Amino acid sequence: MLYLDFATNALVSGVALGSIYALLALGLAITFGLLHIPNVAHPAIVVTGAYAAAAVSARGFDPLLAALVLTIPFYVIGLAFYEFYARTFELRGRGDTLQSLTLFFGVALVIEIALVIAFGADLRSVSVPYVGRSLSVGFVTLPYRFLVPALVTPVVVLLLWLYLTRTHAGLALRAVAHDERALSISGINPTATKRHAFGLATALAVLAGAALIITGPVDPFTDRTLMGRAFAVVVLAGLGSIPGTLVAAIVIGVAESFVTTFVNPSWAPGVAFAILLATLGLRPSGLFGAAR
Repeated sequence: MLYLDFATNALVSGVALGSIYALLALGLAITFGLLHIPNVAHPAIVVTGAYAAAAVSARGFDPLLAALVLTIPFYVIGLAFYEFYARTFELRGRGDTLQSLTLFFGVALVIEIALVIAFGADLRSVSVPYVGRSLSVGFVTLPYRFLVPALVTPVVVLLLWLYLTRTHAGLALRAVAHDERALSISGINPTATKRHAFGLATALAVLAGAALIITGPVDPFTDRTLMGRAFAVVVLAGLGSIPGTLVAAIVIGVAESFVTTFVNPSWAPGVAFAILLATLGLRPSGLFGAAR
């Protein structure tokens, strides 16, 4: 009976943890999954969003509500950064080379250094009423710091999926990943579409950052522990699959939770990498295949 209690709590905690991983990976599902841009700086942008949400939260706002306001400036930052990337690499025919990957690694390092200079290297957290409290149903207990962000994720996933499948701009965004020439013939500017997609992914990063800092403290180097999980989710889901991102993230979250509960917590960070390698070896197209 005790084993069943532990297993049930591990399952519930894993689903909540996976939902948070999904929010973390949504922006990467757009930039890497749909646009095929190796944006390894995305986790660093998420951490920047966490710091920004914490700064606004210090004025009495909930971090998630603060993140909604911050999506606008983050979207604009994403537009500006893609413009720089396009002029430097894509328009010169170097968008898929090692040079572009090096650029994003450099951006991640610059972000880390900037956060250290601005806020120091200490852990930073937020103080909201529900942090420190838990919801108990029978023998299942789940902290609100996991539950609240986990409830937000399905809403964001649904809205993003509807946007990509039911709006003209969303359909153009999906199409640009497969045939830029056909999109140009139809009168749509592929570069402008990609710029908008990158801005959208950057805006999603601040929502993920707010969820991240609610779940626990962050420091400027937290992105290094998130990078493997984010890419594992996107690859396991199938490049660009938005609903698949949620499912894949929950699979990884549950696996990590069970390893933490029944094996050893120190092994949990390796679960995502193991799943990533297994996916690349056994099913490179992911659980749902690449988005069409």
